[in-house]
Amino acid sequence: MAAQERLDVRLARLGARALLASDPGYPPGLHDLADPPPVLYVRGTLPDCGRAVAIVGSRAASPYGMACAHRIARDLAALGYCVVSGLARGIDAAAHRGALEAGGASVAVLPGGLDAVTPHHHRELAETLCARGALATEWAHGAPVARGVFVRRNRLIAALAGATLVVEAAERSGALSTAAAALGLGRPLLAVPGDIDRPTARGVHALLRRGARLCEGAGDVLAVLSGTGATPTDGAESRLLAALEGGARPLEALASAAGLGLEETLAALLRLEWAGAARALPGQRWSRTPA
Repeated sequence: MAAQERLDVRLARLGARALLASDPGYPPGLHDLADPPPVLYVRGTLPDCGRAVAIVGSRAASPYGMACAHRIARDLAALGYCVVSGLARGIDAAAHRGALEAGGASVAVLPGGLDAVTPHHHRELAETLCARGALATEWAHGAPVARGVFVRRNRLIAALAGATLVVEAAERSGALSTAAAALGLGRPLLAVPGDIDRPTARGVHALLRRGARLCEGAGDVLAVLSGTGATPTDGAESRLLAALEGGARPLEALASAAGLGLEETLAALLRLEWAGAARALPGQRWSRTPA
């Protein structure tokens, strides 16, 4: 059996497919790279770049860092954003799990083949990602061949996302290569600050000194994805802002005035709150933020 036939059989057994750079399903964001992979191997469904956020960081993450990554990923996923990361220990795994906890989608970009999930102890997490997102790699098969492939993989994480967020990174962290790739692509870069005496915060603080946007929550990510950080202009949000013109109102009254369901209303109000345009009051009431 020829090499290509053997590869086709392996991909079929995994339920995977090979996307050529010329195929319609090839992620358009990868074409922005100077060296896009000629073939991308995928299990699952890849996200729209504009609705995806990369969250990366230290493998030796602190409880604080993992909690931040988990919370921000969960909040973004609850609003319909896909979370892209690298399946590594620490921040990556926390981000994947946060997105899944919210019932959202997440994508892991691997440093080796789809038949050799790395790290091995995240195989169960990888299988869940396939059902709710995807695994992707530029490697046809096999385990990572050298340490350098982990860094090379990181450019794909940045290219699959509309923005990149770094949560904890030491001065020589591989996550900084993902940040550099995002900047090279002209994509927004954010960073979560950490303790000033924590080694895994020094790389993040260096990014902030060089102009990365400070991130304290999902609202900061939504602001950079909007382009200017201005108030979102989604139709639901515009109707809710109009409904709030007369003063504070209960959630149910706002939903009725805007012609929205309660869940859709709450999600839109949270987006407005994160963007600084609305605020929650006691008793499930909301108001516009004073100018």
